[in-house]
Amino acid sequence: MNYLAHLHLGGSQPAQLLGSLYGDFVKGPLAGRWPAEIEAGIRLHRRIDVFTDSHPLIAQARLRFPAERRRFSGILLDVFFDHCLARDWALYSAEPLDTFTLHVYRVLSAEAELPGRLALIAPRMAAQDWLGNYRDFEVLEQVINGMARRISRPEALTGAMAELESLYQPLSEDFRQFYPQLQQFAGSQLRVA
Repeated sequence: MNYLAHLHLGGSQPAQLLGSLYGDFVKGPLAGRWPAEIEAGIRLHRRIDVFTDSHPLIAQARLRFPAERRRFSGILLDVFFDHCLARDWALYSAEPLDTFTLHVYRVLSAEAELPGRLALIAPRMAAQDWLGNYRDFEVLEQVINGMARRISRPEALTGAMAELESLYQPLSEDFRQFYPQLQQFAGSQLRVA
């Protein structure tokens, strides 16, 4: 799952939203580095990633990609599934997507010390409405190009957008089957925390 899904699944309180995002930017043991509520959000983020990566529907979805692309299929699914979530937001949330994303951006802008790279990208995320723009499939090309710039072999993602386009319907169906299960898992984890 990518930013939007983690934010949607991690709870609506500011510390929960921050922890949901920090999970992509904070590595290693936590042990009091952040306030307890934020660390709980980071731990939930990590559990969501483990649940997702080990789920049979995700294994099936990854197998839809050509063998030479499977190494990157996980990150491609993450961004594609954020597209599906944004596209079909009303099926998964009573709160309008624009209201949700505005709340997230306000929480980010109110936080004085965001970790590492998040501090650099949060202003752009809000200014360019990264989360809301996921509803437009064409935006994924920009996301994939950005990912390509951060990997050692950027050519490995050449053609990925065309593959997502050709796999659009089956991957959308994979998302429809998987996301309610992920929502249930995340909800159970929030109740335990």
